[in-house]
Amino acid sequence: MNVIRQAWKDFLKDESGMGVVEIILIIVVLIAMVIIFKEQITTLVNNIWKSINESAKKIY
Repeated sequence: MNVIRQAWKDFLKDESGMGVVEIILIIVVLIAMVIIFKEQITTLVNNIWKSINESAKKIY
């Protein structure tokens, strides 16, 4: 019985999977931010693209 109890304690103390959980949480937060600010991001990208096209037209 002590072997099982010790194995359970070792399992609870093991933190090797914590990095994966942190990465998943960061990805979830980033996805949520993209969903919340989708319109603003789209407007920003469109404005940048227009600026690039206008600058390219001046060069050629």
